[in-house]
Amino acid sequence: MSMRHISLMMLALLSASCQRQQGRQGQARIPAVPVVQVPGRDIIGERSYPVSLQGIVNAEVRAKIAGYITGVLVDEGEHVRAGQPLFRLETQSLTEDAQAAKANIDAAQVGVDQLRPLVRQNIVSQVQLETAEARLAQAKAAYNSITASIGYANIASPVEGFVGAIPYRQGTLVGPTTPLPLTTVSNTSEVYGYFSMNEADYVDFLQKTPGATLEEKVKHFPPVKLQLPNGEVYAHAGRIMAVTAQVDPATGSVSFRATFPNPEHLIPNGSSGIILVPVDYKDAVLVPQESTYEQQGKVYVFQVVGDTAVTARVIDVRDQVDNLYVVRSGIRTGDLIVAKGAAQLREGARIQPQPMVFDSLATSIKPVFQ
Repeated sequence: MSMRHISLMMLALLSASCQRQQGRQGQARIPAVPVVQVPGRDIIGERSYPVSLQGIVNAEVRAKIAGYITGVLVDEGEHVRAGQPLFRLETQSLTEDAQAAKANIDAAQVGVDQLRPLVRQNIVSQVQLETAEARLAQAKAAYNSITASIGYANIASPVEGFVGAIPYRQGTLVGPTTPLPLTTVSNTSEVYGYFSMNEADYVDFLQKTPGATLEEKVKHFPPVKLQLPNGEVYAHAGRIMAVTAQVDPATGSVSFRATFPNPEHLIPNGSSGIILVPVDYKDAVLVPQESTYEQQGKVYVFQVVGDTAVTARVIDVRDQVDNLYVVRSGIRTGDLIVAKGAAQLREGARIQPQPMVFDSLATSIKPVFQ
């Protein structure tokens, strides 16, 4: 073999080796990126609304007569029975008035007793007797009114429950026009939770609830949870028992009332919290939050197109359940998206897709409420 042939062979081998090395280097520059297929699943989310909590009975205790408080017979937070004395008012002046009224009765009675035989003897007219009897009746009515006022001086609890704040103490002059009640007695064996939904949430909530009429739908409303001010979820679930069924023109919202059992009396009257209403999403398009990135207030994912290219898609997030976004539009069930590291990619980048199992990215998927 001539030297020329040997040189040509060596050049061919060197060229092939360089091409293979360049191919390997080109392949190495395409990163391996985890990808996941977007599923469609049933999932339960939660919508939160501020809630005001009140006992099922809240009875204001007020003075029916004017007087100085001479005794506060209970303390704030104390459990009381219906009819149990709470306050005592000064009655000295009323007692004196009662004595005077009793004397008027006695005097009127004497007048009537004197006239009756005279009427029988036709000495005086029947009209005079009737006038005296009317004066007696008026005296008795005045006396009864005063004795009733003396009874009002002993103020009792109208219901069984727990005593609230007591703004007025011994020595304070109170009466029917006093701005604040002497106290409020609350029955908190159950508590009412009052909250409002905007019109869109209300319509959506009704459409997802079984029933042909509002009354039927109320019966099928799902249980709700209560998040306490410290962030903990209350141990007892509640039920939505009433809805106003009309939109408040001032706020554009609809009012609801939920009831929560309170056997331990841990929820005081007048407290607040957050009510958590479950929302059932059927065949929802789910995207892990880890698979997204934000830019200028919009949420994006990278969809894999073809075999290796990626393109950015804006997604419309309907809700978030744990670390999953419930997507309204922008991506569909079955689409392949970049699972991790989307923020490091650019539009049109090429990748080596590395399939992942969707459940490995989801912290939890709550079962559909039954």
